[in-house]
Amino acid sequence: MLRSYAITDIGRRRKLNQDFIYCSEVPVGNLPNAFIVADGMGGHNAGDFASRYTVETIVEEMAMSYEKNPVRIMGKAIEKANAYTRQKAREDAALMGMGTTVVIATCIGRYLEVANVGDSRLYLVNDKIRQVTVDHSLVEEMIRMGGIDREAARTHPDKNIITRAIGAKDTVEADFFNLELNAGDIVLLCSDGLTNMVEDRKIQKIVKGGGSLKERAEALVKEANGNGGKDNISVILIEPLANEVKHD
Repeated sequence: MLRSYAITDIGRRRKLNQDFIYCSEVPVGNLPNAFIVADGMGGHNAGDFASRYTVETIVEEMAMSYEKNPVRIMGKAIEKANAYTRQKAREDAALMGMGTTVVIATCIGRYLEVANVGDSRLYLVNDKIRQVTVDHSLVEEMIRMGGIDREAARTHPDKNIITRAIGAKDTVEADFFNLELNAGDIVLLCSDGLTNMVEDRKIQKIVKGGGSLKERAEALVKEANGNGGKDNISVILIEPLANEVKHD
């Protein structure tokens, strides 16, 4: 039995929440469930429009898809969202330059299928915390090239510059991941308003701590706000195998 909880918070410094989340434990088209976090960027209204419009388009496209393969379902929906977002920006000068990250997950039995564009993340949390998605960001490329280490990346002045986004170019390339799930695993989808404010070790401690999924998700938001809350914070926690007992 799958359980989940989703929360988004404006944070301490922002006047608008440009994050948008979606959480469905019931089927969306041929997917048994769907979870999405998007973190918009752009001028006054453009960022929150981009994230909401992208998520709504993706959900609509996934719901209508005749495809059976989850990668194709998510991939085609992301491509459509990109094309439609570009079109909207061309039609309305106030939306010019808008874009959004997106991370999507669906749990199919004992497997997790993931798609992402940008730097919103998906983690698998159990005895350890593992970042599954790879940020499409300038600092991630710098890390890969050996220019800086992970610790320096956390506070790098260019850490918010992303190299891929929905709406940024006429074509978009998503990354896809497939994981086998184990009893005790908790899936975390989040925007960088969480990960820029809270270290992975602390995230793992809260996610695997006591309380309901709701209490743990709220604790993550509280921790991010307590550390400055410089950005909008979005968190989706999923317990895919909630009724299975973990065997050591």
